[in-house]
Amino acid sequence: MAVHKAGRRAGRVAAAVAAAALIGVAASACGPDDGNDSGKGGGKSAGADEKPPASSDGPSDDSSDGPSGKRSPEAGADADTPDAEAPPAASSRLADVPTSVKGGVITVGDPKAGHTVKVYEDPRCPFCKRFEDGGAQALVKPVADGKVKVEYTIASFLDNNLGGSGSVNAANALRASVEAGKFPQFHAAVFANQAEEETEDAYTPAFLLKIADKVKGLRGGAFDKAVTNGTYKKWVGEAMEAFSADGIQGTPTVFIDGKKAGGGGNALYEQAAFAKELRAAGIS
Repeated sequence: MAVHKAGRRAGRVAAAVAAAALIGVAASACGPDDGNDSGKGGGKSAGADEKPPASSDGPSDDSSDGPSGKRSPEAGADADTPDAEAPPAASSRLADVPTSVKGGVITVGDPKAGHTVKVYEDPRCPFCKRFEDGGAQALVKPVADGKVKVEYTIASFLDNNLGGSGSVNAANALRASVEAGKFPQFHAAVFANQAEEETEDAYTPAFLLKIADKVKGLRGGAFDKAVTNGTYKKWVGEAMEAFSADGIQGTPTVFIDGKKAGGGGNALYEQAAFAKELRAAGIS
């Protein structure tokens, strides 16, 4: 859950809004390519008629490949890889929150929490970053307090839309961070280090390892191997299948206790507005 940094990527966001205004559509999400425009995509609005999928709770029966150990020198990023930013400070509040995996879903929060928020994201989607910078910040306290659990479905369709493998690489690394017990912090760091342009295939294994360097205690033999070798690519496919099976048409898509959130305006992208939606669902 990334904290907003004033001015960061303002040009890209402004351009997206301007483009939406020109075509008379309030662009609010990245959408999967329909298969007719190879190399295009990313600007479709999420559909308004998705049905909320069933909740997915419970611990994972998936285990990490290999024991954790010291960082492998050969897994380090090369000198040409750009520097990474540290995760936002707010992510540390979720350091002790339980995290589990079931199927293609990663759950953050007390499994017995009274409320469930489902979040569908693609790591390369700039609107997902806007959600993480804005509305998602309203989730930090209730999740930390045990009132809410957040179920993440990490999609990777933008690789197909735009080319490259950044979404798959990032999703694989995010899955690996669950085994290391650092998913909330790494998730925040991944979005904090999203490329300036959606078309830039920035999430290489080397850059993801540099991002991981900013999360204390994340780097280690098992994590580095998983990021470098794509250990969880099968799971990445499973997550994408879950995304498609749930009938989701774009990212970010968010459900609060089964009801789609952010139906109007910038409710997903403004912390106060999303907090209002949470309060309407009895979450504060």
